[in-house]
Parts: sequence; structure tokens; C-alpha cells
Amino acid sequence: MELILLIIYSVIVWLIFFKFKLLPWNITSQVIVVTIPIIALTILILFMNIVCPSSSDVRAQNYVIPIVPRVTGQVTEVPIEPNRPIKKGDVLFKIDPVPFEAAEKAADATLRGAKDQLNNATNKKASLTPRIDLAKKRVEQFTTLAAAGAGKRADLEQAQSDLGNLQSEFLAADATESQAKAQISKSEADLINAKFDLDGTTHLAPANGRVANLALRPGVRATQFATMPVMSFIEEDNPWLLAFYRQNELRYVEPGDEAEIHMETYPGRIIKCTVDSILWATAQGQMPISGNLQNTLPVAAPEQRIAVRLVLAPKDRELFLAAGARGAGAIYTEHGKMIHIVRKVFLRVSAKLDWFVFKLH
Repeated sequence: MELILLIIYSVIVWLIFFKFKLLPWNITSQVIVVTIPIIALTILILFMNIVCPSSSDVRAQNYVIPIVPRVTGQVTEVPIEPNRPIKKGDVLFKIDPVPFEAAEKAADATLRGAKDQLNNATNKKASLTPRIDLAKKRVEQFTTLAAAGAGKRADLEQAQSDLGNLQSEFLAADATESQAKAQISKSEADLINAKFDLDGTTHLAPANGRVANLALRPGVRATQFATMPVMSFIEEDNPWLLAFYRQNELRYVEPGDEAEIHMETYPGRIIKCTVDSILWATAQGQMPISGNLQNTLPVAAPEQRIAVRLVLAPKDRELFLAAGARGAGAIYTEHGKMIHIVRKVFLRVSAKLDWFVFKLH
């Protein structure tokens, strides 16, 4: 863009001093002609760096999800290929389900046994209740007869013994019922866990994306250790676009500002964005939680840049941005809008230059 402006300026100088000879071409005019573009371009560029700052370091970043099996077992199927698009819900791999199906059946059988035990205890209590009521009445009757001298003492004692036995059986049935309810609760939890483990034998893609380092093959024993993922899944639904700026370039940048970028993977294309947020933190600002004192060596650490997160405009949401793709861009603030057009021309010229591959082999 600077070259274009200089060419236009040179044509104007040629017309004034050589074509129409409106002014004399002497030492004074020569100094003025050389000085004007230098000062004008310097002021223009310095002002643009404040009101529409540019960045030569724009990066596309994606979430990388380590895929860890929910269960440990032998892999029976890996239906995906590395570096191929994968839709959310597609099968990534399968683990032999036989032992987990057996565990589910065992948990289901234990649950049914506990329910049968509960039914038996409940039915027994129901059958004992009228017998206990009858035994109580007979004890009352024999007590009345014995008091009047019309009954035998032995009959009263037998009736009391029968009542005690029935009450003991009722208490035993009640205890069995309580144990059965507890066993049912535990068996239901075991069955849920067994079904959860069985579902874990088929691992599905958590989002749209692709798998990079796929080394998993049928026959491998996959383990459920968090430190031993079987593959890395690169999510592609919502890539992060980060533009890095020097700290004094962001004085007027606000969330919602218009932005444009161009990526080397799409030469000549301008991608519309908006500013989502500014990440006001760097590693140098992290306070370590330890017993160590701050390092006060007389060595100046290099300034770390501030990252600005950009979000794609709706018309570019479906654009594929590879994780690690690089480019450049600019943010247009609410200040100095009249010179935004100059920055936009600069950016478009730079985007066209991405068509060229500068190497000699």
C-alpha cells in the first residue's frame, strides 16, 4: 500500500514539475518533495497503529480432547481413519462387550432375586397379621376364663406361646423385608453401573472433528487411565482465533469491534470477524503459589504480547480453519474511521501476496 501511495505521489510530482511545469524544479522543491511523503507516511502509519492496529500473528486454535476409554478391555473394532472428518456421534472404537454383558445379566438377576425376597417377606407379613390378631383374642379369652376358674392354666400358657411365636415370625419377616429393600437399592445401583460400563464399550465422537494420532488397532487392550489416552480428537466446531498485539496497541480496542483477517491457507481471501474479548493476562503476570521468593535478577524479560480473541462472522462460520493455521489481520476501532480504508487496502494487498511462495526449490 505504501508503494501505491508513493506511485500516486510520484505521478502528481511529475505532472506539477515536469509535465506542466507549474513550479520550478530546484534544491528547495526537491527537498520538499522528498520530505513530504516521508513525514506523511510516518504520521499515517503511526496513527493507523492506534485506531486500526494490525497483527502479523493470527492463529487458529482448536480444542484437543484426549480420548480415554470408560472401561478397560480388548478393542474389537476401530471404524475410523486418521485425519478424516468425523461427525458427532460417530463410532470411534468398540471394546469387547461380552464381560460387561455378563456383568449386566448378573446384576439384573441379583435385582430380581432381591425383589422376589421382598415379595415373599411382604406376603408372609400379610399372612401373619390375621393369625396374630386371632392369637391375641385367644389369649384374652383364656385369660378371662382362667381368672374365673373356668379354664386351664396350661391352655393360657399355650395361647401366649403361640402368640409369641407368631410375633417372632412377623419380626423376622419384617427384618427380611428391610434387608430386601436395601439389597434392591444396591442391586439397582449395580445394574445402572453395569449398563453404564456396557455403554462405554462403544466410544462415540464428542463433537465434529478428526483424529490425528490414531495408533489404536483391534486386539489392543485399552485401559481407563486418564494419563493413557488411546487417541487425540481435534474438535473443529468452534475454533479459537487469536490475534497477538503489543500491549500499547489495544488502548481503543473493545469487544464488538470489526476485524478482518487473512490466512495463508486461503490466499487472497478476507475473512470477516468481530472482537470477542481481550485476554488481559500473560504468563509473566502469573503469581506462583509456592514458598519461593520472586526472581529479582537484573535481566529484562521480553515483553509478552496480549491475545485478542476473534469470532468469525456468520457468513464465514462454515469456513474450515486448520488447527495451527497462521495469518494476519487488523481491528477497526471506533476512532479514526476515515483512515480505516487505508488499513483495509493494506490488508488486501497483503492477502494477495499470500499467493506467492518465496523459495528457490
